[in-house]
Amino acid sequence: MTKQTIIAAIAFLASYSLQAQKHVYEDLLVLYVDEKYEKCMEKALTYTEGDATKKDPLPFLYVSMCNYEMSKLEKYAADYPKASRDALKWAEKYRKKDKEKEFFGNYEDYWASLNTMAAESGENLIDDPKGLSKAKATFDAMTGYYPENPGAWMMLAIVQYKSNLAKEGDLSMTSFDKAIAAAGDISTLPPDQKKLLKNALIRYADLQVAKGDRAKARRYAEIGKDVFMEEPDFKGMWDSL
Repeated sequence: MTKQTIIAAIAFLASYSLQAQKHVYEDLLVLYVDEKYEKCMEKALTYTEGDATKKDPLPFLYVSMCNYEMSKLEKYAADYPKASRDALKWAEKYRKKDKEKEFFGNYEDYWASLNTMAAESGENLIDDPKGLSKAKATFDAMTGYYPENPGAWMMLAIVQYKSNLAKEGDLSMTSFDKAIAAAGDISTLPPDQKKLLKNALIRYADLQVAKGDRAKARRYAEIGKDVFMEEPDFKGMWDSL
């Protein structure tokens, strides 16, 4: 990112800060852009604990973003082995502070990256009985920081059903129904959300078929029929119904 871009970003935050919160946090922005993730995170953490700043959303978001970046770099692996998990945890904390989504839409690229990382991690665990608790925590976090993401709700429900948590699974499916209705045309979802939704629909159909409920499997699979039918894995599932 160029210095001009940094200046523009700081100017935008400065103009917006009086409406949303007391502090601009250009210090965090500069540290983050300079890839000083550890220092940025440590400074952001002090803001999350300060009496004057602990209600502001952005420091919580910076803690999440710094953990995410550190999770990708080998030099941080020893000191921050749970960085990817903490990125999700702090993203949830951020969303609780930003209930009106004043800043949320300004970070679409980050949400796409975080969603992709979390979805891949969760799906890698979902078929391993020993990994179900971690998969559940991952998808639960996704619904916490991005409750509008329908695929995350369905994946969470699948994990809950696999964990013999039927009531919790039913509640997650109710949230899925609401999220998918609010999403409208699913072809307009961001690519990361579309991929997760497609995978969730396939897994949910397989789960229902295993239970002997092909009608329910087909009913939910129809959600993605017009969007995913040209993709081999979805078409294979559909044809099997």
